[in-house]
Amino acid sequence: MTITLSAPTSAAPASVSPTLAVGPLTRDAFAPFGELIEANEAAQHFTINAGNTERYHDLARIEPGPDGRVIVSIFRGQPRTLPFTVQMMERHPLASQAFVPLSGTPYLVVVAPAGETPTVDNLKVFLARGDQGVNYAPGVWHHPLLALNAVCDFLVVDRAGPGHNCDEVSLETAGIIPAIERD
Repeated sequence: MTITLSAPTSAAPASVSPTLAVGPLTRDAFAPFGELIEANEAAQHFTINAGNTERYHDLARIEPGPDGRVIVSIFRGQPRTLPFTVQMMERHPLASQAFVPLSGTPYLVVVAPAGETPTVDNLKVFLARGDQGVNYAPGVWHHPLLALNAVCDFLVVDRAGPGHNCDEVSLETAGIIPAIERD
């Protein structure tokens, strides 16, 4: 499947939500927000189990935060229809949160830098392939799962433990993720 990414539209009047640019998910582009998880030649890897398995090693730093413990869950994301309006974001201030797709289908990642409340102007949207996962650094703003095409399962590695570890905010101005052309 070939996917064409749409460019943002020209500036819109204040009463209209701006269209957000969608770019490919790459290690360098995602670095300010966390880590890209993928098994490729750039990753440290080596053969184990008598030559029957290739281990892609240490792909993400899981940070459970103070008094936390690492847990593994499955999240099942329902497919979203594009165009999609981004109206809210969330963050986990105490710990990292990793998402690894199990269904092999593309999905969208929407992020904003850690810190103050995000605005439509500092949102970044990435199109992830079905073989790419992400590990959000502690405090990085992100949108909940944005599965495309079909129901998508994700292996999620995050934190359990005491303390408040999820903040949600509504954006003052929403942003629109445009339709993505598929060939």
